[in-house]
Amino acid sequence: MRDGQSVEPERVQKPLLGEALHVRNKRHKANSLDIAHIAGVSQSTVSRALRGDPMVSEPTRARILEVARQLNYHVDKNASSLRRKQTGTLALLFFEDPTADDSAINPFFHSMLGSIIRACSRQGYDLLVSFQDLLRDWLADYEDSHKADGIILLGYGDYVAYRDRLETLIAHGAHLVRWGHVLPDHPGVSIGCDNVAGGRLAVEHLVRLGRRRIAFIGDIAPSAPEMADRYRGYRETLLAAGVEPDPRLQTSAVSTEASGEAALHVLLERGLNFDAVFAASDLIAIGAMGALARAGRRVPQDVAVVGFDGIPMGAVTRPALTTVSQGTTRAGEALVESLIHQIEGRPVENRVLSPHLIVRESCGAATGVADTAPSP
Repeated sequence: MRDGQSVEPERVQKPLLGEALHVRNKRHKANSLDIAHIAGVSQSTVSRALRGDPMVSEPTRARILEVARQLNYHVDKNASSLRRKQTGTLALLFFEDPTADDSAINPFFHSMLGSIIRACSRQGYDLLVSFQDLLRDWLADYEDSHKADGIILLGYGDYVAYRDRLETLIAHGAHLVRWGHVLPDHPGVSIGCDNVAGGRLAVEHLVRLGRRRIAFIGDIAPSAPEMADRYRGYRETLLAAGVEPDPRLQTSAVSTEASGEAALHVLLERGLNFDAVFAASDLIAIGAMGALARAGRRVPQDVAVVGFDGIPMGAVTRPALTTVSQGTTRAGEALVESLIHQIEGRPVENRVLSPHLIVRESCGAATGVADTAPSP
């Protein structure tokens, strides 16, 4: 049978080299029909295997790739895209963030960018990277102009301000997926972290270390629902531990070092005692640690600090930062997979990824990877 699941591997492997050499000696350019004949599968199975379709089993995919290699066959991406009326390109749009350098990209997205690039490469897609501009029409710029088949949004900005725009794009048939807060009634497909669970991981760890006066630094307004959910996890965990949250120990900050430093100064000026800080981002935490050091407070002896995001910078701070990691490798892969499924007309749902705690010196505990939130 010519079916990707029904051909015995021995049927193909023994005559494989001889048949491939015969095709190559005929002095014509190998095509997918040649591969299908030698591998003992249908041409459609060859096409699916070469574009990385997960519906093709790994043994069948490996067999097809080996035949293609022996035939010196290379996929003509332009021809394939023309047949599918697609560009074979995805667009990745960043929202510009305030940063200490000129990159305007939050460091959290740097490692995710690498994961997205690798995932696109494995799926046979090119990646077009640009900054989001509030005045531009993303659909016209990318999909309608045939620059890209779909759009990934990173660094989404103000959720309230952007909602109408997303609804308009989706109404016009745009293929898009965004990283950020997952809301059941929010337009489009979202991939995000379980921020409530992440807040619980951080505060449970601090409570186990004997900390009770735990401050929270981060914006908890409706326009920042990710940080607000981390604060929710913070409050729930304190209450479960029999500690009444002190609203005076919460102060707002955006995700920059300067904002974290300023917020920590606000806490000090209030004259309150606190023995730990849970910061809603690693950048906030790094800024807060700098302010603590300048105020003569030792980390972690006097004040334990835990951040959120898992950016590489946290591993090289002094002391190294304990953090809740959002798992950027899984996130990048999930974004690309969800967008390609949309493009191919497959059903796609929102996804919430489980965070995990990376324990380093800033909390005062033994280092290593600690708890992982249960999968939703």
